[in-house]
Amino acid sequence: MKFLLIMHMNPRLWDGLTEQQREEVMAGHGEFMEAITKSGEMVGTAALADPAQSAVVTVRGGIPVVTDGPFLETKEFFGGYYMVEVENRERALELAALIPDAGVEGMGVEVRPVVFAQ
Repeated sequence: MKFLLIMHMNPRLWDGLTEQQREEVMAGHGEFMEAITKSGEMVGTAALADPAQSAVVTVRGGIPVVTDGPFLETKEFFGGYYMVEVENRERALELAALIPDAGVEGMGVEVRPVVFAQ
């Protein structure tokens, strides 16, 4: 079964961490990637840029319209993900708990089954 382990980023919380805490989170991602690559459970991963660098494209009446920034106004945004292939949901939950972001107060990792992937 494939699962998407989605990391939500809250810049206010991130900025409130000490430099050492941020470095520990980043180092933890390296260790996590190494472990799930070695176990064969890693399918892929991506980290996304700040939403200030994004654009939203809509098409109305056949005319594309591009606006700056994220579509929703929220405190948190989709910061990145790991796609894993594991035996069951319980294992996906175990892996999510190992992602450093899950240990940061006010942040967490969403675990969602993948219905289709190519």
